[in-house]
Amino acid sequence: MDKNKLVLGIDEAGRGAVIGPLVVGGAVAYESDLPKLKALGVKDSKLLTPEKRERLYAELKKILKDYVTIHISANDIDEMRERDNLNVIEAKKMAEIIKAMGADVAYVDAPQVSTGKFKDYLLALAKNHTEIIAENKADVKYVIVGAASIIAKVERDWEIEKIKRAVGVDFGVGYPHDEKTIKFLKSLLEKHEEFPDYVRSSWITADALKKDRNQKKLDEYD
Repeated sequence: MDKNKLVLGIDEAGRGAVIGPLVVGGAVAYESDLPKLKALGVKDSKLLTPEKRERLYAELKKILKDYVTIHISANDIDEMRERDNLNVIEAKKMAEIIKAMGADVAYVDAPQVSTGKFKDYLLALAKNHTEIIAENKADVKYVIVGAASIIAKVERDWEIEKIKRAVGVDFGVGYPHDEKTIKFLKSLLEKHEEFPDYVRSSWITADALKKDRNQKKLDEYD
């Protein structure tokens, strides 16, 4: 194990959400410090309770050499998706982190099945010396990616709580599978013609709700 080797892990939180930002996180540690992260209990954020993630967020930063997050707002995602699909958007932000961190090797949680193509795209975007290993479920396989997933998830949760405080409504987790989220989106459409900036209007879920609302309005005039 090389005590001077810098290892970078990259993961995201909020990819499938209809409310709130997509957060891409990067965590860098010396390879010799990775056992410390494991001993701390660092793992894929989805396997941890919110309370445990919060505690680890504070603790792991004492071990990491560096970390970074990129927050992409719902409104920015809508605009970017006019040109790029979500995989491309993620790849561009991940490449920014790879370039900025300059680690010896980067472990990336790949969002698409064809991990080889995703890796090649990252290499073309990053254009630096960093070796890239892109795999599905990397957040489960590599503790450094687990660290990145915790950082990204905690910071996204903070953003969601800010929105809840601003609107005065607990709308759940902000994902399409959450009934509280769908109920909240329907209530927004009852008050406004368009969704506010913190909702991803380009999402199928949001579009379907708008079409349903408009159809009901048309039916009222029949």
